[in-house]
Amino acid sequence: MSDEPVDHPTTPEDLRRTYAAILGDEIPLPPRSEEPAMPPPALRIIEALLFVGGAPLTAKRARDILRGLTQEQFDEAITQLNADYRRQARPYALTPQGAGWVLTLKPRFRHVIDKLYGGVREARLSTAAIDVLALVAYRQPVTKSEVDNMRGADSGALLRQLVRRGLIRILPMPGAKPREIAYATTPRFLEMFGLQNLDDLPKTHDLQQI
Repeated sequence: MSDEPVDHPTTPEDLRRTYAAILGDEIPLPPRSEEPAMPPPALRIIEALLFVGGAPLTAKRARDILRGLTQEQFDEAITQLNADYRRQARPYALTPQGAGWVLTLKPRFRHVIDKLYGGVREARLSTAAIDVLALVAYRQPVTKSEVDNMRGADSGALLRQLVRRGLIRILPMPGAKPREIAYATTPRFLEMFGLQNLDDLPKTHDLQQI
């Protein structure tokens, strides 16, 4: 009996070859892919960024993520995506908002949002919550302390309520005091009130005095 150490199979491939030697047959190994996984095309990455939501997607933001992307290529991607959505009869489309683009439902499908989230009437916002929402809309970005000062009352609970309802969002403030944050409206706020962008907010004398 040989005293030489026995090498035990340690990998799946070693085990396959060991069994093949015992059986006197060759067990085929699974083919290995020699081609590396191809990254998704720029068009799909831009589409994914739009589906994520948040702030409107600008060409600059897209170029920060996709190196080498040009303004012309970004514009072409937006045009191509909208053409694809129209051809496929999708219920959504890309619409301009500020300096960027957002993915929104077409007007005839807006009732879906009302059923899912509740319309303005179904939202049942209190008068105080509407006051806070108006202050954020016209003064954004605005901090809690600024809202408190303008209302003369603590607004923390109302701001949290509006964040939960998706009408306002939290913005970090680099260089501000610890835990100091600001608030701004969301795309859902624009959709709920039928606004294309913040420039469409009413500019009456009373509102300008807020």
